[in-house]
Amino acid sequence: MSPLSRQPPERGMDLTTSPQSLEGPGLSVARFMHLTSDQGVRDLFEPSSLATMDALSGGRLAGVPLRLAARAMLDFRTLLGDADKRDAMLRHLPSLKKRELAERVGHELFNGTANWNPGSVRALYDFFGLFDDRPSPHFPVPLDIAEPVYGLFDYQRRAVDQLLPLLENGHRRAVLHLPTGAGKTRTAMHVVAYWLRQAEPSVVVWLASSDELLAQARTAFADAWSHLGNRSIKIGAMWGSQMPDLDAFDDGFLAIGLQKGWAVMSRNSEWLGRLSGRVRLVVFDEAHQCIAATYRWITDELTVDYRCSLLGLTATPGRTWADIDRDGELARYFAESKVTLDVPGDNPIQYLTDKGYLARATFTKLSAERDEDNRSSRNGHPADNSSSERYLTAVLDAIEAFLDAAKRRLLVFAASVEQAKLLAGILAARGKRCEVVTAQTPSDRRRRVIRDFTTPTTDSMVILNYGVLTTGFDAPGIDAVVIARPTLSLVLYSQMVGRALRGPKAGGTKDCAIVTVVDPNLPGFGDIAEAFLNWEDVWTTAI
Repeated sequence: MSPLSRQPPERGMDLTTSPQSLEGPGLSVARFMHLTSDQGVRDLFEPSSLATMDALSGGRLAGVPLRLAARAMLDFRTLLGDADKRDAMLRHLPSLKKRELAERVGHELFNGTANWNPGSVRALYDFFGLFDDRPSPHFPVPLDIAEPVYGLFDYQRRAVDQLLPLLENGHRRAVLHLPTGAGKTRTAMHVVAYWLRQAEPSVVVWLASSDELLAQARTAFADAWSHLGNRSIKIGAMWGSQMPDLDAFDDGFLAIGLQKGWAVMSRNSEWLGRLSGRVRLVVFDEAHQCIAATYRWITDELTVDYRCSLLGLTATPGRTWADIDRDGELARYFAESKVTLDVPGDNPIQYLTDKGYLARATFTKLSAERDEDNRSSRNGHPADNSSSERYLTAVLDAIEAFLDAAKRRLLVFAASVEQAKLLAGILAARGKRCEVVTAQTPSDRRRRVIRDFTTPTTDSMVILNYGVLTTGFDAPGIDAVVIARPTLSLVLYSQMVGRALRGPKAGGTKDCAIVTVVDPNLPGFGDIAEAFLNWEDVWTTAI
């Protein structure tokens, strides 16, 4: 007999007695070796190594000497990381322990599609008493992902990359043209933060015509700068009753209401000149408004310094539906430089919809006996019988159909203040939750209504408004819109439709429904993509 066969059993291994009970968690390597046949242990060796040991041992290595050699030569962590060797070990497990191990690793042991990931490998090591947090090199460790707190979608990042050289060179003017719901404000805030980081100290002025737009911009900037900023700066509000000390405003973000700016200018024509020396960027929200005489005056005064740049934001880079001269005036004011959607395919709106950035809109024409030809007009306005009983009934039917279809957030653009109030009264009498918002609504009540409307809930709510919520109203949960206001303005129409277009990737809805009195046969009315591209012919350097 070979000397190896006379060596005593390894301490802790008792090969002279029957196997111990399989009760208890896991199975140590020592017990595994005890319970496994000689052939099972031999299967763990490389054939060449095994042949050499057999030759030097004077015969087939078996019993205690085989197991001692295995404990000395084999790295069981490496064996478990090799698919063939691992299977060889696991096939020799008792049935009870195979079931226990399968539960631990979360999949069948011999399923060819099983996912032996770092987590299940760690469970495998623990089962055999190999407590080692180091994953086997045979199992790739997934990379950690660093998510930006104030990040941008890919098309928004491309827009920023295209805007910066236009604003830093040449005429230093450009328009950012994105559809409502596609993130103009968020994209612009990256430009604003870049400008403030590059010029210290400096002032960025944000111009807008409504309190909602200004409040939205102020909040968005505070959020953006908390993640993108490099120093403490001032945030100023100049609208309504708010009036900062402009002489002390030398470094920061200042939101100015256009009506407030004009009122202050009327009393003190010098304030803009004193401020403009510190301003390095002006952002005009809803830029299609900026060539109105008073608004243009304010913008011109703020951008008088050659170092100051002008960025316009709009979903509708035109003033009219079909007056190319007036639309061209707007384009020329921004040096005909426009950055728009840079996405694959010929239809950018369809791309954003398919990707979930925009909601998929369904259009229906309001059915009521009214002038079928919306193009007939008086003094440039469409013919209107919106106060007729039949027409009001049709609007109410559309609203209630949406509510019956479980639409949660419904926005109605009424044809007048009186119509909005009348519709609200009837809906309230029918037990529907509704509110009216018009220019006459006190600001504190307007804020409360909008807060309630934008708060997620399973209850349905209707807002009826006139002349207020076409811009600056950010309510991602809107899933239905009723346009009961006749219009021939493609700009106004696009703004109303746009309130419901925010898609699921931007916190909105997958689908939205729009009922409108507008004739969808008019170019751009009833087709979001057609409306979005309506003004391309006047922007000769559009990107």
